[in-house]
Amino acid sequence: MEKFGFIKNEKIKKQIEFVLVIDEMKNVLRRNLVVDGSRRENDAEHSWHLAMLAMILEEYSSEKVDIERVLKITLVHDLVEVYAGDTFAYDAKGNEDKLDREIEAANRLFGMLDPVQGAEIRALWDEFEAKETAESRYANAVDRLQPLLLNYMTNGHTWKLGDVHATQIYKRMDIIRTATPELWHIVEGIISTSIQAGILKP
Repeated sequence: MEKFGFIKNEKIKKQIEFVLVIDEMKNVLRRNLVVDGSRRENDAEHSWHLAMLAMILEEYSSEKVDIERVLKITLVHDLVEVYAGDTFAYDAKGNEDKLDREIEAANRLFGMLDPVQGAEIRALWDEFEAKETAESRYANAVDRLQPLLLNYMTNGHTWKLGDVHATQIYKRMDIIRTATPELWHIVEGIISTSIQAGILKP
């Protein structure tokens, strides 16, 4: 990076370049609106909100979790969207090649860092995707809950745009039922209330 030619330590230079590249997260727009409905949420806001949700709701995880690792996972889980873009959860066509696009993005993004640090951060992303640890299952559960709450608060904004039905939401939210069962009534309440209000199709 020309602007940082004065940094002689290559590892530090790579780290600075990485954190500047991921600033693009602030420009990756999601389908969800923010709670007041004034604009679309961006990826950086989603990741911050998700980390806060994970911290606040930790006691409801069905498994004991290392909250520090959970927070790291939540901050890393969508970084690949800097290159791969955000794929709407209920977009069947867009999800066909989502994993391939995101793996390519992960290779490119995490490859910017020193190999050891790059591998550590890549492992957090892989862990989230695999859902094989208590931390990743909990992180995935709150990652499903966060947009559900935003959709409910904005009268089903993205559900309407994507012609989403309750059956699709139940399927996507199922990890909340298993990873945070005490929160499942929130999912059921939101879905039933939204159907009754006419903002969600059964």
